[in-house]
Amino acid sequence: MVGDDLITVLGNKYNTDILTATGDAKSAQDLSEELEVPIATCYRRINELEEADLLELHDRPLSDEHRRVKVYRRKVDGVDVDFRDGLTVEVEERSAVKNRLDDVWRDLSARSD
Repeated sequence: MVGDDLITVLGNKYNTDILTATGDAKSAQDLSEELEVPIATCYRRINELEEADLLELHDRPLSDEHRRVKVYRRKVDGVDVDFRDGLTVEVEERSAVKNRLDDVWRDLSARSD
């Protein structure tokens, strides 16, 4: 994604809050309640962040009601924006170690249920 487009996405209301909250995987409903964002807006923002490659579908666990729930996790740990020599935007991807630890934890949690 081009720097200007990324800044536009990050400038949209709730997007940075959603990215901050999704260091751990969360459902749209959890995000809506935690951030006090209307659920329809939350889904729109999730789609926008997925299209910008900043957020990903992490898993689809079963809920207490035995329905599949999509949970999302951010794909980045940071975004640096610099205006000194023209616009430059650098995205810091989540580390492979963090992703692997999350996967191991998810597998262990699923087995204990």
